Amino acid sequence: MESSTDPFRLTRFVVAQAPVYRSVVEQLRAGRKRGHWMWFVFPQLRGLGNSPTALEYGITSLSEARAYLAHELLGPRLHECARLVSQVRGRSVAEIFGSPDDLKLRSSMTLFALASNDHQDFTSVLDTHYRGERDPLTLARLKG
Repeated sequence: MESSTDPFRLTRFVVAQAPVYRSVVEQLRAGRKRGHWMWFVFPQLRGLGNSPTALEYGITSLSEARAYLAHELLGPRLHECARLVSQVRGRSVAEIFGSPDDLKLRSSMTLFALASNDHQDFTSVLDTHYRGERDPLTLARLKG
């Protein structure tokens, strides 16, 4: 249910991240993702994944992505996590995240690079791990 104070239901991300965020940061610093948190730490556009979890945490629009970035907790966390991924050296993104989470990361970074005025952290992930290539499915969905 949407409310006037949370029209995009961003609280769902805050609740999902609460028990795992500290561990997420430790995993990213170590350069190896463990666990099942990709959907709500690095969200992507709704419809790129079909599982109930992917649908629950899918971002519906650039407006929602901008609201996520403007959120007092979620925006800074996403920037922090992106910086941590960019700092991993000597491991491919597939080695860090495994498959298909390596593809989800590219989708997420493409979305937030387009949604953000302060996109350096997101483009750095794309430059470092994807040779600067943005996710074509995300780009196509946003063009509509």
